[in-house]
Amino acid sequence: MPGPDLLSSQGLRLDGRRPNELRRIRCKLGVFTQPDGSAYLEQGNTKVLAAVYGPHQAAKSKMNTEGVVVNCQYSMATFSTGERKNRPRGDRKSQEMSMHLRQVLIAAIKTELYPRSQIDIYVEVLQADGSAFSACVNAASLALINAGIPMRAIVCASSASMAWRGAEPQPLVDVGHVEEAAGGVCLTVAAMPTTGSIALLEMSHRLHMDYFELVLSRAMQGCRDIEAVLDRAVRDHLAEGWTKPDA
Repeated sequence: MPGPDLLSSQGLRLDGRRPNELRRIRCKLGVFTQPDGSAYLEQGNTKVLAAVYGPHQAAKSKMNTEGVVVNCQYSMATFSTGERKNRPRGDRKSQEMSMHLRQVLIAAIKTELYPRSQIDIYVEVLQADGSAFSACVNAASLALINAGIPMRAIVCASSASMAWRGAEPQPLVDVGHVEEAAGGVCLTVAAMPTTGSIALLEMSHRLHMDYFELVLSRAMQGCRDIEAVLDRAVRDHLAEGWTKPDA
C-alpha cells in the first residue's frame, strides 16, 4: 500500500533532494584537545559531536583478557529537537542507542590489540533533524580514527525509507526529520563498505519483503557514499597536519 506522499510530481523530496541524494555532510576531526580523539559532523541539519578517550587501563572489574572494553554513551542535548524537554540523560532511549552504537563500533575496532584496556566513546546530538543515530556512528568513526585506534575499516551508517511516485516504489536515502515523522518505515544500516560487512540493521516499522531488498540496497549505497565523504575528510585532516621538513 502506498504510504505518505513524500515525492512531488517531479520526483523530488520535500527538501528538494532526489530519492538517492544525501544531505550535505560537513565534518571536522580534532575539534577538542582534551580527548584522545574527537570529531564534529553535520548531516543536513543534524549536528553531532563525538569524543574518544583511550585506550587506557580498564578497571579490574571490567578487565577482559580477550580484548578491549568499549564503553559508549549516546545522549541528546535538551535543546536538540527545538522543543523543551525534561527527559533526563541516561533514559531508556539513550541507553538503547548507546548499546547499538557499542555494537557497531566493536565490530569495527581491532579489539584484540588492546587486552585489559578500555576505550570510552561519547556522542552528543546537538541538533536532531533526522537520521541522528546514523550521524552519531559517522562522527564516532571519525573520532576513533582521530584517536589513532586501529580499525578494520571505516564504519558508517545510513538510513533509508520508502515512498511512492504514482504506483512505483521509490526508496529514499538519508531520511530527514519530516520524512521520519511521516510515519513510514525507516531502515538504518551501519556497515563497513570496503569489507562488505553489516554491523547493524534496524527497522522502525514492518516492511513487505517485496520492498526490503530495494530499501536495503539504497541504504547500503548511502553507506558507500558516506564512506567516500568520511575518507576524504580524514585525508584532508592529515594533509592539514602535515608539515614539510625544512629545506
